[in-house]
Amino acid sequence: MIMGLLAFESHQGLWNSGYYSQLFGIGGVMITVAILWLSTGYFGGISAPFAPYFWPYLGHLPKKKERKRPVRVYMDGCFDLMHYGHANALRQAKLLGDQLVVGVVSDEEIVANKGPPVLSMEERLTLVSGLKWVDEVIPNAPYEITEEFMNTLFNKYSIDYIIHGDDPCLLPDGTDAYALAKKVGRYKQIKRTEGVSSTDIVGRILLTFKQKEAGRMENTTDANVDVNQNTGPDSCDQVKSQLSNFLPTSRRIMQFSNGQAPSPGARIVYIDGAFDLFHAGHVEILRIARQLGDFLLVGVHDDQAIRDRRGYRPIMHLHERTLSVLAYRYVDEVIIGAPWEVSRDMITTFNISLVVHGTITEGSSAGGIDPYVVPKSMGIFRTITSPKTITTVSVATRIIDNHEAYKKRNLKKKASEDRYYAQKKFVSGD
Repeated sequence: MIMGLLAFESHQGLWNSGYYSQLFGIGGVMITVAILWLSTGYFGGISAPFAPYFWPYLGHLPKKKERKRPVRVYMDGCFDLMHYGHANALRQAKLLGDQLVVGVVSDEEIVANKGPPVLSMEERLTLVSGLKWVDEVIPNAPYEITEEFMNTLFNKYSIDYIIHGDDPCLLPDGTDAYALAKKVGRYKQIKRTEGVSSTDIVGRILLTFKQKEAGRMENTTDANVDVNQNTGPDSCDQVKSQLSNFLPTSRRIMQFSNGQAPSPGARIVYIDGAFDLFHAGHVEILRIARQLGDFLLVGVHDDQAIRDRRGYRPIMHLHERTLSVLAYRYVDEVIIGAPWEVSRDMITTFNISLVVHGTITEGSSAGGIDPYVVPKSMGIFRTITSPKTITTVSVATRIIDNHEAYKKRNLKKKASEDRYYAQKKFVSGD
């Protein structure tokens, strides 16, 4: 009998045979009682750990999720003459954490370390706070990360890491402005954005416009000197050195884009313009336009259209201006190289509900053609009061009127930028 049972066990095993089921009545109950006693102290009130063979299965039991504190990162800058390079730096910084806090360096610190700023603190704050990647802004930040300010960042603002680009940021005495953050291991680095800098833009402005004509820019379309009108070999070389080095790619545009279509039945608002030297006035008019609907579509005119109607080329070319617009939280989609006139076909194609335009405009339209005749006839046009009087020309005029100061400022930076491009190799990353 015993031999027969052993033979049966060896062929069928305990867990899938009738042998186990026959013994379950008595032995099974005893085994169950023993397991309960060892694991829960159910009998006798004595608590004991689970049997070892149950431990591997504990990972499958539901666990209470621990809510982790968001990673907060900090990045600072002057953000003077805001451009897509600034926006891309902040986009990269946001990828290194959950919340991005941005310090805007004070006017006094900029003067002491770089030269006079073009934009006021208020204007620079408007530009930075409107970017889609920015969660919080600290005004009047210091240029140098001192021990006192670093402790303020860590303790008051709960900053985990301080971010800066891979290009050097040196103080007047030649020391690294981020040395302390690196020393304590709370520093992270992002890639410099190729093809643009504030120094480059100032250079473009100084070469594009003549100082004596600055006062007439607002009142005429031919008072502005196009870069192609400069004469002489030296002048041509200077112009070529100040042309944009930006090489647009579809990947960069996708990084800036929301990538979302309007939902069914959405009220689509359309606004167009040059959006050259993107400034606080642009930010505010886009913010107001977005409040009038569910989806803001922005048309950015191409370089030739602007020159034909205003008499001068834009400082920033089409793709640079497109990225500047796309970087702002109020913008849902952009038409790159939008037609000057808003046609009925365009309104139908994009299902536009409302076309808007601000009261502050750049120059005048050649030929007196009203680009909004069709939306006006359809009753879907509205003029909105521009909240700021700042324009691209007024920003350029600030530089032209103080061209000696900005030339001196540019000379400080130009040598290091020329050295960077001379030594530049393959650039990877974002």
